[in-house]
Amino acid sequence: MTVSSALQSHLDQGSQWLERLLDLSGFQASVQADIVEPLSHEHVEGQAVEEAVAWLTIDGSQLSPEEVALLIGEQGEVLDAIQYLASLELNFKADRETQRAFVVDIDGYRDRRREELKQLVTEAAATVQQSGQEQEICGLSSAERREVHTLLKAMFPLMETFSRGKEPDRRLVVQPRAPGEPES
Repeated sequence: MTVSSALQSHLDQGSQWLERLLDLSGFQASVQADIVEPLSHEHVEGQAVEEAVAWLTIDGSQLSPEEVALLIGEQGEVLDAIQYLASLELNFKADRETQRAFVVDIDGYRDRRREELKQLVTEAAATVQQSGQEQEICGLSSAERREVHTLLKAMFPLMETFSRGKEPDRRLVVQPRAPGEPES
């Protein structure tokens, strides 16, 4: 299965929606839309399209460093909010074939943050393996908690994660998988 015309149209709508949002906010930037593999961010085609995410990249080359920083926000909060709005708006009326998780990025922020999250996952898993006790990770957005769930599952299949607490104090918990418990 390649990218269908309906999915391509959905991606184009995503790009146009984000460019319009940026314009209304006083930022002049174009947006590149692509379908990528969730963990590697590599362009995908064929069967892999089924599990892929829609990646909207804001071209920051025409923006000042201050404008880029404003769009990212403290700890990615503004970028996360734009991403949340994009997913809500763009998937609200979309059919199942075209609905996608949307990721919004600028200036390579998501890849830099993913490397930080991988380090966090590695450290938490090492602590859990050494102690046999659960480890809490605090200070993650809901999007980052989802990403850590995915990373940990891919990197450490003998570990499991769940979230504990309520926003704004929701934490991700890493613990050893119970013996005999199947991988989810």
